[in-house]
Amino acid sequence: MKESWSSVDTLETNFRPLVVIELAKGTKEETIEWFTKRIVDKKANGGAQLLIKPLVTENGNENIYLVGASHLRLLLGAENVGLVKECNDNSMRAFTYSSRKTFKDFADDNQNFLTMSECQYIIKHELENLRAKDEKMIPGYPQAKLYPGKSIVRRLLTNGILVQIFPLHDREELKKLRHTWYGQVKIGYQPLDEIRCYFGETIALYFGFLEYFTFALIPMAVIGIPYYVFAWEDYDKYVMFATFNLLWSTVILEVWKRICAVMTYRWGTLLMKRQFEEPRPGFHGVLGINPVTGREEPVYSSIKRQLRIYFVSVPFVCLCLYFSLYVMMIYFDLEQWALDYHEENKSHFSSLMLYVPSIIYAVVIEIMNRIYRYAAEFLTSWENHRLESSYQNHLILKVLVFNFLNCFASLFYIAFVLFDMKLLRQSLATLLITSQILNQFAESLLPYWLQKRHMKKMKERMHSLKMDTDLSLVEQVNSEKEMGTYLGTFDDYLELFLQFGYVSLFSCVYPLAAVFAVLNNITEIYSDALKMCRVYKRPFAEPTANIGVWQLAFETMSVISVVTNCILIGMSPQVNALFPDSKMDLILTVALVEHLLLAIKFVMAFVIPDKPRDIQIKLAKLEFESLEALKQQQMKLAAESLKE
Repeated sequence: MKESWSSVDTLETNFRPLVVIELAKGTKEETIEWFTKRIVDKKANGGAQLLIKPLVTENGNENIYLVGASHLRLLLGAENVGLVKECNDNSMRAFTYSSRKTFKDFADDNQNFLTMSECQYIIKHELENLRAKDEKMIPGYPQAKLYPGKSIVRRLLTNGILVQIFPLHDREELKKLRHTWYGQVKIGYQPLDEIRCYFGETIALYFGFLEYFTFALIPMAVIGIPYYVFAWEDYDKYVMFATFNLLWSTVILEVWKRICAVMTYRWGTLLMKRQFEEPRPGFHGVLGINPVTGREEPVYSSIKRQLRIYFVSVPFVCLCLYFSLYVMMIYFDLEQWALDYHEENKSHFSSLMLYVPSIIYAVVIEIMNRIYRYAAEFLTSWENHRLESSYQNHLILKVLVFNFLNCFASLFYIAFVLFDMKLLRQSLATLLITSQILNQFAESLLPYWLQKRHMKKMKERMHSLKMDTDLSLVEQVNSEKEMGTYLGTFDDYLELFLQFGYVSLFSCVYPLAAVFAVLNNITEIYSDALKMCRVYKRPFAEPTANIGVWQLAFETMSVISVVTNCILIGMSPQVNALFPDSKMDLILTVALVEHLLLAIKFVMAFVIPDKPRDIQIKLAKLEFESLEALKQQQMKLAAESLKE
């Protein structure tokens, strides 16, 4: 018998709080009543059909509510969002409630069949899809206009009525994860399956890529050390190092695709079918009919969006790029001043001053990157993209273009305009090390110190001191709601992307770049794990099958590295000695070698399959079974129609 949404019970005695909703203090009662009614109302009436309870404190209700769902509601929600689970025959299939008995570890009384992160993802999906029906405004707030299809949660957030929504931590599971993840210093792999179960696939894939990239850097670091020791001023010898660099940057990205496919198949997200992507909560427009789905939803002119992009966003980005180049020229003026000062004084202090311009420039680069990031987010949101994927792609493109120019323009200028390899080595080392120190401080150490300070103050206000595992629900919610919000893996991937650029573009000039990158990433694994578990609120899980547009970004960087390294090889005295009479022959030879290496790179990318053979067979088998099942269903319908 197929369960319908109308049969889901919204009253459950064993209430399990999963998600916290905090409304602004002083929110009007009619607003609270309307919003909570929409949360518990049946799906047929436009509700989310979830459970909600107020968090009652000693001071009374502080407009904090706990959201949960019945076991049946979560199972139907898992089918609705397309979760993929393992079957008894060890295959991976999309979960359906009607075939629930065929799935591994399923039992009607097994509340742990769905992980806590999956349950929280289902609730988030339902809350985000709460949309206005006939309401013209939010009750109690006439200025907060609504129209059919508008996201209710988004409107409440933009009007300051809804402060935040976040998933609760599971104290016991978090304690176990912390112990196996970063609680002890050991040489070994991260518990990626446990991270995935607790934080979701997006977070687990980031840590998997961070771990893989760190291991992939080790050969570059091992080769780079003797190059640093024995060929410090001998640039003839970096030809072989640059050649190895070219092959390395291609192979590691192709191998990662295979590793990623194996992991995401095991987690089920490689098979997860994305339904028609719904409008992102921030999308707005006049009410219209979607021609594909026939649903009522906001509609916004693509011409208006293109006008905003090409006449506002693009000029703004170009202006920022010009400003970045202007700052770079100021840096070179400072560099020349430091060099002149050293030539005049020839002291220990003056030799130290040679590094000051690079350090100042590295700090300025980090500040400019962060300021530009906020501007890029505002612009991309203002462009009003309908889909979350489109929003992310435009945001990443804006940020990558600026960060690439801001971080690497000075290095290209030094290498290919000034032809100063000594200054290039010094600038690369300073930029790399300074940016790593600043990122570690800004992303982990500072937030951790602030969080420790806040927790200390909060515990001083408690009537009795208790251990973390003994905190009551009220104390847990109050402590977690004050934590910082994790903004996603964007900044983490961006840091790795820039690091990959430093290593692949110019490490033949400064072979220790890979060594510092390995050391940084080892500490990054522990510091990022610490901030996920102790500093930030628990993020909502997000199913994903790969690292998305970042794979393309890394591959693009590897193509640029081929060109850069070929030019560096062509500039070396060793290669120049082969063409003593004609520089044109040298340029043509370098261009020919560069095209040949690019061809080899693309052939390697084509020859190395993105998915291992066994994964390909499993996917093909599932597709065949789906076609057979559809054929059988059509034959059954045809037979029934003939009988009639």
